[in-house]
Amino acid sequence: MKIAKYISILLLMLSSSLAFSQVKFEAKVSKKKLGVNERLRIDFEMNQDGDNFVPPNFADFDVVGGPNTSMSNSWINGKRTYKKTYSYFLAPKKRGSFTIKQATIEIDGETYKTFPVTVEVTAAVDRPNAPPQASDIADDNIHLVAEVSKSDPYLNEAITVVYKLYVSAETGVSSWREKDNPRYNDFWSQNIEIKGLNIQKGQYKGQDYRYVVLRKTVLYPQKTGKLKLEPLVLDITVEVPTNRYDIFGRPLMTKVPKLVTAGSRTIDVKPLPEEGKPADFKGAVGNFSFKVTTSKTELDASESLQAKIEVSGKGNLKLFELPKLTVPSSLEVYEPEHKENVRTNLSGMQGGISDTYTIVPQYKGKYPIPSISFSYFDLKTESYQRISSDEIIIDVLDGPMANTNTEENATESTKQAVKANTNTFAFIKTSTDFVSTTNEPFFKSNGFWSLLLVPFLAIPLAIVIRRKQDERAADVEGNRIRKADKLAKKYLGAAKKSLGQKEAFYVALEKALHNYLKAKLHIETSDFNKEKIESILTERQVEAPVISDFISILESCELARYTPITQVTMENDYEKAAKTISLIDKQLR
Repeated sequence: MKIAKYISILLLMLSSSLAFSQVKFEAKVSKKKLGVNERLRIDFEMNQDGDNFVPPNFADFDVVGGPNTSMSNSWINGKRTYKKTYSYFLAPKKRGSFTIKQATIEIDGETYKTFPVTVEVTAAVDRPNAPPQASDIADDNIHLVAEVSKSDPYLNEAITVVYKLYVSAETGVSSWREKDNPRYNDFWSQNIEIKGLNIQKGQYKGQDYRYVVLRKTVLYPQKTGKLKLEPLVLDITVEVPTNRYDIFGRPLMTKVPKLVTAGSRTIDVKPLPEEGKPADFKGAVGNFSFKVTTSKTELDASESLQAKIEVSGKGNLKLFELPKLTVPSSLEVYEPEHKENVRTNLSGMQGGISDTYTIVPQYKGKYPIPSISFSYFDLKTESYQRISSDEIIIDVLDGPMANTNTEENATESTKQAVKANTNTFAFIKTSTDFVSTTNEPFFKSNGFWSLLLVPFLAIPLAIVIRRKQDERAADVEGNRIRKADKLAKKYLGAAKKSLGQKEAFYVALEKALHNYLKAKLHIETSDFNKEKIESILTERQVEAPVISDFISILESCELARYTPITQVTMENDYEKAAKTISLIDKQLR
């Protein structure tokens, strides 16, 4: 009886051990029946860490949040429990029965797939399944505002639209993306580059908020009347507090997907006044200076000079034409070269534009370039201004004289003396370029022997290449290391592309670090822990500060899932990771 008892206990322990070692990869949904106005959460859970997670194509849903990654690793009574989850929030596009297809992941070199999940989408329900309290908090604490510098500009007067996202101190934003970009019909527009998201303090409706500037755009209205600015729409994931608290008394956060819009704005564009408008007005609006210059005023006939018409200042420099150059018919003028040296900032366009004409005089004499006028509308005085250039005299010192009395005199004035050729026998050819009419036989020629010997020389080379390929294919460990090294580079590149998206960035960065350790230290994913990594790097004679930096990057990847992270922090972590990997490569022994 005792022996049978011991055997049953042993079998029970063996079966439980086998059950724990079995890989599980499952797809779980928050509900299998929901209204078309509700959100669905789907979790992909695994009990062992893996690589190359590929989600299904959510063709019948809009992804409004995720992927959010969570991981837990604990030891209870000597037993290890591990769970990693990728979560997505989905919004159905229409009613019907839809199947979410399989997701895949690689674990220990094997590919695992989830089972397809079918959900039913019904008509809209009165109370959507998003937590009402969390949704209400998000509505009250997240605001997207479009600030317009002027709502009643003149035609072609610059205005600025700045989009700000206001977030209260009680909430946070973990990710965002532009769902609908505004199209500025009837405006000339240019976006101003924003380098990094700088969190600032401000007020919204008298309350203290934090805000970031998401977009800056300069607009020049090209039409009068009431013009509509389309709204910017963002799909964001809001972190709102719950009624639960951690061991330090801080409220635990939950994530709520939310659409925010800046709302449409109407701009009432005033026409330029007709009173006092010059006849030669070309549409220039702003504050400008004007000048006409030439590269030289004295030259000989058939030489060239450049005449430049230039406007500089502040205004709609790219949106009007420069005055044309007029010269006497005895001066040959070529099409102008147009140049723009214009920069655009929040106050509008600044710089200069110019047309440069090349002029070639044909005859000796003095030729005037008449005065040229430029007119513009001055926004400060709200009146038209005119600037005129001085007359410029071009003095052609040497060349034929222009004579229109008779055709004979004109011919004589341009006639040139004929010089005799001193080489009497120039027409006689002194060298030959004969080509042989007989061809050498191909047999036993250099080309014949080359084509004959090349196949025999190629056989040993092919044998050597084949042996090298077989050796490389047989090197299983080396192939695994090369694959991990390639994945590290791939994920580090993916992390760089995901800058600004917290979840995607830190997931890619963590995968890059793990695959780098696989390649360099031969550590498997299941054996990852900070103490072992630190011990192996120390044994391989890596300096302590470098090891500390590597561990701190891993900790940043873990903490990033639970704390708000700025764009600047992500950029610093990426640069630190690249620098640390490079230093480890140099110091490994």
